[in-house]
Amino acid sequence: MHNDILSKIQLEAHTFSKGQRAIARYIAEAYDKAAFMTASRLGKTVGVSESTVVRFAMEMGFDGYPAMQKALQEMVVNRLTSVQRMGVANDRIGKQDVLTTVIQSDIEKLRQTAENISRADFQAAVDKILKARRVYILGVRSAAPLASFLGYYLSQMLDTVHTVTASGASAVFEQIISADERDAVIAFSFPRYSSSTAQGARYCRSKGATVIGVTDSAVSPLGRNSDHVLLAKSDMISLVDSLTAPLSIVNALIVAIASRRERELEKKFDELERVWEEYHVYEKQVD
Repeated sequence: MHNDILSKIQLEAHTFSKGQRAIARYIAEAYDKAAFMTASRLGKTVGVSESTVVRFAMEMGFDGYPAMQKALQEMVVNRLTSVQRMGVANDRIGKQDVLTTVIQSDIEKLRQTAENISRADFQAAVDKILKARRVYILGVRSAAPLASFLGYYLSQMLDTVHTVTASGASAVFEQIISADERDAVIAFSFPRYSSSTAQGARYCRSKGATVIGVTDSAVSPLGRNSDHVLLAKSDMISLVDSLTAPLSIVNALIVAIASRRERELEKKFDELERVWEEYHVYEKQVD
């Protein structure tokens, strides 16, 4: 439904009442702002009642206004330019304290992620990673830090880990070309979705590799090309996307894998600690 909501509005405009036409006109002209308005605020903005807004949503085929708003938001996150994202963020935050607003938003995303992520998919992901001959970690553009963070820790726990953060389909394919059914791929993608990540995941899956997608929706470009989807809520905050919830999933993967390989890792980390000490890798705190 959300993919053609603007087309549907245009197609059925002749059947709308005067109030509904005002709503439709505003959504068509400023869908980036309308998507984040409550029914009450949207009504006040266009000069109609809240109940008129709710009835409009139902006329459009939705169960209610929240369903239409969600559809608009899903459409918006993939269409907005950086300049538009700043405008939407400033409009949402208004005169509120930015620090408090962002932190509270991150807390809410963590809560939603904890409620919605599949424990079965998480456990299956851990099993596949531990059994894999090679582990590829794919994350480009804004998702690259997630891939790098996970790659840093997994490379200390597993023998063959390849972290792929280069942007561009050519650079990605050059690094994943050898993936096969013995391998696991952990990929990260959030709006605005990178095409090279989805293409890389699709290729690896076609070669028989198990693809673990960390993304915000099972029907996102990455979600549709994954064997196991770890859902993490992300939210648009001005120029950036909140990656707090995805990073929490990364932490959970690291902890789960370390726990499963505790005995093997004890010897390795004992040796690492000796090397770190001998070569002064870390500064010691002075009392």
